[in-house]
Amino acid sequence: MSIKVNLSTIKASLPEHVTLVAVSKTKPVTDLMEAYEAGQRIFGENKIQEMTDKWEEMPKDIQWHMIGHVQTNKVKFMAPFVSLIHGVDSLKLLQEINKQALKNNRVIDCLLQMHIAEEETKFGLDEKELTSLLASEDFHNMKNIQILGLMGMATFTENQNQIKKEFTHLKSIFDSLQATKPVNCKLNTVSMGMSGDYQLAIECGSTMVRIGSSIFGGR
Repeated sequence: MSIKVNLSTIKASLPEHVTLVAVSKTKPVTDLMEAYEAGQRIFGENKIQEMTDKWEEMPKDIQWHMIGHVQTNKVKFMAPFVSLIHGVDSLKLLQEINKQALKNNRVIDCLLQMHIAEEETKFGLDEKELTSLLASEDFHNMKNIQILGLMGMATFTENQNQIKKEFTHLKSIFDSLQATKPVNCKLNTVSMGMSGDYQLAIECGSTMVRIGSSIFGGR
């Protein structure tokens, strides 16, 4: 199956309100261009250096999403062009994004990453940390970031009930957050769901899915 065919099959299965991020990490520019020619404009990368190289080489109407764990010392490299940073999991990282966005005269959109999985390895905030971050004076003073919503990754398991429970939990945190209307937040995005579980994620309220292998094939 070609990338173009895979892409159109997936797009046909997505409701209108769900944004598709084509996860293009480790894939060559030729593969990305095939997806681009088929109409895809949002690509997700998990390494800043690789994303920067592709940004330099590819058309400038592409939105680049940073979907991997972000080290603060690398933020400056993507600050001129990144469209959305998915994995923001600390006030320290947010402060660095704000600082680099200011240097580039931009407001950078971010998602706060919540820890919803049972695995210890996944990054993310718990609800208490989320509340204190959003209530902090430091956060209120940031003028060059905007929080678009939340991101979360479910446990890597075959147990659909567990995955559903975790996705539903993230959506309920998002709903509670929306009700409080925190500053610096334009809450319209729940990013959850990947190739293996995106349909379930959409049923649970996802508005943004990150799909790689179902588009580009296995690594």
